[in-house]
Amino acid sequence: MRAKILETTLRDGSYAINFQFTAADTALIGAALEKAGFELIELGHGVGLRASACGHGVAVETDEAYLKAAADSIKKAKWGMFCIPGIARIEDVDMAARHGMDFIRIGTNVTEVAASEKFIERAKKHGMFVSANFMKSYAMAPKEFGQMAKLTQRYGSDVLCVVDSAGGMLASELKAYFKAVREACDIPLAFHGHDNLGLAVSHSLLAVELGAVIIDSSLQGMGRSAGNAPTEMLVSALERMGIGTGLDLIEVMDIGEKYIRPLIRKQGRASLDVVTGYAQFHSSYMGTIRKFATQYRVDPRRLIIGVCEKDKVNAPAELVEGVAKKLARKQAEVFTARYAFDEYVGQEQR
Repeated sequence: MRAKILETTLRDGSYAINFQFTAADTALIGAALEKAGFELIELGHGVGLRASACGHGVAVETDEAYLKAAADSIKKAKWGMFCIPGIARIEDVDMAARHGMDFIRIGTNVTEVAASEKFIERAKKHGMFVSANFMKSYAMAPKEFGQMAKLTQRYGSDVLCVVDSAGGMLASELKAYFKAVREACDIPLAFHGHDNLGLAVSHSLLAVELGAVIIDSSLQGMGRSAGNAPTEMLVSALERMGIGTGLDLIEVMDIGEKYIRPLIRKQGRASLDVVTGYAQFHSSYMGTIRKFATQYRVDPRRLIIGVCEKDKVNAPAELVEGVAKKLARKQAEVFTARYAFDEYVGQEQR
């Protein structure tokens, strides 16, 4: 067996630094990753093509600057970018193709796969390798997930990536998704795991055992929310399993230590990240959670859990506010009951 790792530090890792990787960073780190043996390198804005123009955080460089930096510095490895239909436009795929981009990862919520069809077709027309990334995979039952896999294969996707966007999947659930896809079609599978419950590496290894052809990781685990499977750990574990990666482990560690570790500011485990994994909440909605948790003076962790009991895919403001109001009323009722009880006890003592 040989596991092919898709190194996503320069894309997903950019969330952790507010999308501030420069074109020079992309060229330098991209070339270093290629030298260490990586065959697949993802880069650009964390949210993907055209994200800066759509209010998803302004990257320090334009999409074209990232594309040019990659084309000039990465010569043997395949490189690509992320693309979310509705944020990106079809013409953005054309623009990326003009710069010689090798692969594209088209991300849709697992409930919105149909939105990817035209993007897949256009990317294939340009000769790109296409990965269909089913974001929030856990929001759909395995059997339905299998039918969506069949659909994206019909659209022309080369691989389907099971995405544990919130880092809360259990091993049994991951097995169920892989099994459902295998029963529905024969599209090759990939896996992208977040580390909110500390399971990203173990689930990545499980995905390899289940037949995944591509596994995502990032140096030092750098990424959105609790981050991703750390590349250094994943490579080490795969090699220990006797599964060749074709990578120079020491070089990989050196790149992480030299270029990425100095950028990591987090220490310990944030309880919000853990609750995000527990409830299977996508951290892109954290701003909405913070807004209404502050407004109604409720615990953001309880708010996340309450929201996800109703919807694990989206967290619109009206839903979050409604749950926050209910929590606030409940807190007021508890406070009133406690006050009444204390008054009663006080009177009895007097």
